[in-house]
Amino acid sequence: MRKKRRKNRIIASVFAIFLLVAGYFSFVYQAPKESSKTVTIGVVGQTKEDAKIWDSVAKTAKAKYGITIQIKNFTDYNQPNKALLNGDIDLNAFQHFAFLDAWNKANKADIVSIGKTIIAPIRLYSLKYKSINSLPDGATIAVPNDASNESRALYVLKNAGLIKLKSGKKIVSVADITSNPKNLQIKEVAADQAGRIIKSVDAAVVNNSYAAPAGLGDKQTIYVEPVNKDSEQWINLIAARKNDKNKQIYLDVVKAYQTKKTKELVKKYYGNTELTGWDIKIK
Repeated sequence: MRKKRRKNRIIASVFAIFLLVAGYFSFVYQAPKESSKTVTIGVVGQTKEDAKIWDSVAKTAKAKYGITIQIKNFTDYNQPNKALLNGDIDLNAFQHFAFLDAWNKANKADIVSIGKTIIAPIRLYSLKYKSINSLPDGATIAVPNDASNESRALYVLKNAGLIKLKSGKKIVSVADITSNPKNLQIKEVAADQAGRIIKSVDAAVVNNSYAAPAGLGDKQTIYVEPVNKDSEQWINLIAARKNDKNKQIYLDVVKAYQTKKTKELVKKYYGNTELTGWDIKIK
């Protein structure tokens, strides 16, 4: 009888140890699954308003999809795509289609868009003049020097009636200016410098992410980029590595962004200076 009890105790002990070991390995196995629910997204020059919008997106992602979103803020446009390719971040959300196309070609990369975010009509700013008509002959205009943003800036000047460009081209450069009646001097500078040097030029086309930090707003605006048939290439996007474009976790991040709540916050914080790009109607 005692031998039987002893045998039962041994079996119970072995079974308990088995459960502990199984439980441990089950926990270890599931831990990576839990950590894979965190998505790091690279942005550039994030404002307080942008942070609030992403906070809202993060809450939606967590509540609906169990995804934790982490934002990594970069200081210039050259960093987030490199970080994406290197695996330092999972997605990025800072660029428009034209910039991505140009960057992919220049760097022999294949980063892809997995969803649209916003379109932010850029502006021509001046501290010296109140309107485009008051710009003098020979005025110096600063524009971003990277291919896509320079092209966009030149289209702003074209739509403002200050220059004419060769037709039939999406991406243009200074060499494509066919008419410049005011003999404007186009000064090419790094995108993040356009706002900083505005005191030393007559006007500058400044990307929105750099305008606010440079203290530029409605008061200094002399022209706003129109939204027209050429605007689709300027819609901002969420980008992923090509091999990751169909990952459900990343597509769920896009869904968490493209909501009525996001649209309301964009309107609240930016008025007509930013528009949601996934539902915009371009004429």
